Amino acid sequence: MKKFLSLGLAAIIASSVVAQTAPGTIVDVAAGNSTFKTLVAAVTAADLVGTLSSEGPFTVFAPTNAAFNKLPAGTVSSLLKPENKDQLVSILTYHVVAGKVLSGDVVKLNGQNVKTVNGASVRVTVKNGKVMVNNANVTAVDVEASNGVIHVIDSVLLPPAK
Repeated sequence: MKKFLSLGLAAIIASSVVAQTAPGTIVDVAAGNSTFKTLVAAVTAADLVGTLSSEGPFTVFAPTNAAFNKLPAGTVSSLLKPENKDQLVSILTYHVVAGKVLSGDVVKLNGQNVKTVNGASVRVTVKNGKVMVNNANVTAVDVEASNGVIHVIDSVLLPPAK
């Protein structure tokens, strides 16, 4: 009986260690990194937390706080207002691609337009080892999440006017 209890306790300990080391959802990973405070605030204001916490998989081109700071003064605070929610949703979903696209797959996408969840496409280019999405530089790749992957970008992507 002691042997079974020991094995059971070992299994519980092992599973809790695995649960603690497994990455969370895209939202969890972003919320756990202070570099994405503005992005997390925007995702929350746009009511996209549930969507980006769902099964996915998703590929998110995640702008840093510094990327949001490049926008004209007052833009972020304006976008976070409830009356601008539709515009915010449009911008944020322009940063999301359905499916999990890892950095190793980007070479295959060089020069192609990739459809985003927004419905519009972003252009992926690779030149001299640098990856760009539209005019944003990809500064970090393959940040794993349980429901997809995050690639960090240095600019906010703005969808074309409809």
